[in-house]
Amino acid sequence: MANKGPSYGMSRDVQSKIEKKYDDDLEERLVEWIVAQCGAGVGRPERGRLGFQVWLKNGVVLSKLVNSLYPEGSKPIKVPDTPPSMVFKQMEQVAQFLKAAEDYGVVKTDMFQTVDLFEAKDMAAVQRTLMALGSLAVTKNDGHYHGDPSWFMKKAQEHKRDFSESQMKEGKNIIGLQMGSNKGATQSGMTGYGRPRQIIS
Repeated sequence: MANKGPSYGMSRDVQSKIEKKYDDDLEERLVEWIVAQCGAGVGRPERGRLGFQVWLKNGVVLSKLVNSLYPEGSKPIKVPDTPPSMVFKQMEQVAQFLKAAEDYGVVKTDMFQTVDLFEAKDMAAVQRTLMALGSLAVTKNDGHYHGDPSWFMKKAQEHKRDFSESQMKEGKNIIGLQMGSNKGATQSGMTGYGRPRQIIS
């Protein structure tokens, strides 16, 4: 992977807008959650966007995080004993995290791209993915979430309704207003097909 030089002009403006979306307070909350979820063994990053990026870049912390949301024996990702040093292995580890997060229920629109993290292109997108993952974990409430539940908002859940057979039959007799109404509908003022309208002044 080639080293990237500085951005100029429009690309610099775009990059600076992306960087402004990064939330330092959110970073602190996410670090607290990841440490609570995975244990102190994952360490802590240096404060700031780049420290956060370096901490997550090789994919090991992310893999441990998603694994911690599953019961023992059904962990989705194999975490290497020693963090991978080769770039493609690190990117592969991050890609495995993204796949596992999607399988867990994070929607595609909330997912970051590997390059967003790996080249620190969009660390706000990384935060968004972790927030979505945390929200799902709190919502599932299956005993695998660790940390303060107030760190994440619960996702809205489906509210299934069961209707009896008689209620279903009654519903068929009701014409909803969105179907329209024929009250007051007449053909007055209509002209025959193909004939010009008579405009009386």
